Amino acid sequence: MPILPPDYHLHTPLCKHAVGTPSEYRIAARNRGIGEICFTDHVPTPDTFDARHRMTLSDFPTYREMIAALQDDQSPRVRFGIEADFYEGCEPFLREWLPAQEFDLVLGSVHYLDDWGFDNPAELARWSSVDIPSVWSNYFDHVVRLAKTRLFDVVGHFDLPKKFGHRISETTLKATALPALDAVAAAGMGIEINTSGYRRPAQEQYPAVLILSLARERNIPICFGSDAHRPEDVGHEFETAVAVARSAGYTQTTRFDRRRPSPLPF
Repeated sequence: MPILPPDYHLHTPLCKHAVGTPSEYRIAARNRGIGEICFTDHVPTPDTFDARHRMTLSDFPTYREMIAALQDDQSPRVRFGIEADFYEGCEPFLREWLPAQEFDLVLGSVHYLDDWGFDNPAELARWSSVDIPSVWSNYFDHVVRLAKTRLFDVVGHFDLPKKFGHRISETTLKATALPALDAVAAAGMGIEINTSGYRRPAQEQYPAVLILSLARERNIPICFGSDAHRPEDVGHEFETAVAVARSAGYTQTTRFDRRRPSPLPF
């Protein structure tokens, strides 16, 4: 069995749309030959932002205890992380709250454009009434703003608007994504190779090879995440994702410990 890179994007039932215990995710990772995992469930918020898809602040101690219970000498090693949404008004809370939690990794993600959860299947119909290139442009504008906050370590699922198959030309994609990649590089952040796209109409990893190649030109580090919401998805298509990363010029992933990155060859 090949040794696969760490899986740094796992959820728990506390987000209200995942199943399986953290122990079951860990067992699945061990069976896949993954030596390290990081739970990155959706951040709680002090407001009503997307409350249907995240733990509450009162749930957070339970989340911490669930992960701490797995931080022992057994394999795979378990890290403690969070997936923190970037949205209008998030910064005051995150700026104070994130550093106080002693996370190993903070994933920064954009799931909303104003009031539209553009990657939510329940809001899929809205795609039929929007200008698709404008959506992509707005999305990458949000990623630029995310990076400029310096609150996050890694951008999750970097080209998420393609989830349901709504794509733009490579020429437009390059022009639209470059400012976001430059902002990520300037912030010293990484990007995630997220394999959940293979389980969606996108039928490929996030981000596309073109974006990965542009990221490599800017020496932007990568890590891998399955975005698993059930144990059987841990490490999904990681062999494929490693090959894609190599095709873009990458030879190492990134490990995180208390938000300090270090390289790990693959």
